[in-house]
Amino acid sequence: MLTHLSLKHFVVVSAAELAFGPGLTVISGETGAGKSLLVDALGLISGLRADSGVVRHGADRAELVADFSLDDAAPAAAWLRDNELDEDDSCQVRRVIRADGGSRAWINGRPATLGQLADLASRLVEIHGQHEHQALLSKASQLALLDAYGRNNDARAAVAAAARDWSELLRERDALIAKGDVSERIGWLEHQYAELERETLEPDAIARLFADHKRHAHAAGLIAACDDAFARLGGDDGPSLSRTLQQVRVELQRVAEHEPRLRDVDAMLDAAAIQVDEALALLGRVHEDLDLDPSALDTLEHRLGRLHELARKHRVTPEHLAAHRDGMAAELELLRGAGERLARLDGEIVGARGAWRSSADALSASRKRAAEALSSATSALIGELGMGGGRFEIALEPVEEDRPDPNGAERVEFLVAANPGQPARALRKVASGGELSRVSLAIEVAALGLDAVPSMVFDEVDSGIGGAVAEIVGQKLRALGASRQVLCVTHLPQVAAQGHAHYRVSKSASEGVTQSAVQRLDAKQREEELARMLGGVELTKEVRAAAKRLLADVV
Repeated sequence: MLTHLSLKHFVVVSAAELAFGPGLTVISGETGAGKSLLVDALGLISGLRADSGVVRHGADRAELVADFSLDDAAPAAAWLRDNELDEDDSCQVRRVIRADGGSRAWINGRPATLGQLADLASRLVEIHGQHEHQALLSKASQLALLDAYGRNNDARAAVAAAARDWSELLRERDALIAKGDVSERIGWLEHQYAELERETLEPDAIARLFADHKRHAHAAGLIAACDDAFARLGGDDGPSLSRTLQQVRVELQRVAEHEPRLRDVDAMLDAAAIQVDEALALLGRVHEDLDLDPSALDTLEHRLGRLHELARKHRVTPEHLAAHRDGMAAELELLRGAGERLARLDGEIVGARGAWRSSADALSASRKRAAEALSSATSALIGELGMGGGRFEIALEPVEEDRPDPNGAERVEFLVAANPGQPARALRKVASGGELSRVSLAIEVAALGLDAVPSMVFDEVDSGIGGAVAEIVGQKLRALGASRQVLCVTHLPQVAAQGHAHYRVSKSASEGVTQSAVQRLDAKQREEELARMLGGVELTKEVRAAAKRLLADVV
């Protein structure tokens, strides 16, 4: 959900800070005040290309910042994690457009490309009313919405899994066929495997071999060091640390009655003497294990040389020879059964295609039922929204079946006829922005906001309508706001009255420069704004009363 939008030096806006919450937020203002600039700003935040014309006259750059909460945007949160751009449970997108036409973008403070902005925004905000940025104009989004409406998640997952199984089996078969005659490869592998199998190659054994070789190679020095240490610590000839400790303890014990703290010193020396004795015992055991044995050293060096020779031959480290040997064994097993496996694979591939066909047929049947229901519900709604006689259809277009498709056996195209007697055309080819917005609104209301995008923006949704139809449009927007955040730019009081929150965009001129300002309205200010939208310049008591009634009638 969009929580905050900041504009600085954007077109005619010097600076504006807008906070958004759940439900329906409406944006109104006089013609030319810049109401749609907020929609334009979100479009740029969503990765649309910009030019220097969006930078306010006299400024060096325009800056746009949007903050989103990810509590209701799991797909966006997942995308951020996958791209290592995540930051707790929120997201900030920043875009700077310079006066020379260049621009830069950041996601959570990290540089981002326009492509990344577009990918992220497609999971956060959906803008209706502008052809160049419409999620519902994408066939992929249309298919996803239809499947959400038909509760086809499990069926679609089954189709995707069946297609994946078929593809994996096909790849395995192609790989086996590409190997051709494998008899030579089998012979070579058998020779190499037998050579490795004669050696003890487990990593633990190799580690012990290296340790044994190091100990035997340095046996003379180790024995000398142990002898010297033993003599210094506890030898019978000359002074030793052990005897020195004992002598010091005896002398201290003799005078400890005059200074009690010396008993603590004696205890420490006693502990030290115990440690020295243990060290002497370990030294003795180490000394016993050491042996100057040239023949044993030669044997170890021969084994090590053989290991290094094998490692160079197979281009691995000695520690990885065991894994390399096991890989050869696995390949041998596969190649020895290649013929039988190929025969089985042909049958398994046929079976996998059949499983996909069965799953795809079930998904197609569900999509057909969902398409009929969604078409009927949307057609009824666009009639209510001022497009009497209009018709909405969903065409299911079969796809080629050269290979099982993870998305099913068909694609979807949303079609609409805005007037009676007209043929239905692709939604993406509808010319009127207002019609497109109302059709999109009808689809979203009929689908109860089942798509995963948490924020929806409607621009020009009330173009060319008024009266009772405008009130219905407002009611539908408010109903949609119960399950999604909805932002709507409007010039109709019937629509504006339905908002949970209301912003007004106003313009003024100072020293020949036009500026727009954005203000969040309180209850009294909303009445005044609705009265202005109803009555124009002269705000009579009757107009103000009508504005109060509009607000009072909101359910």
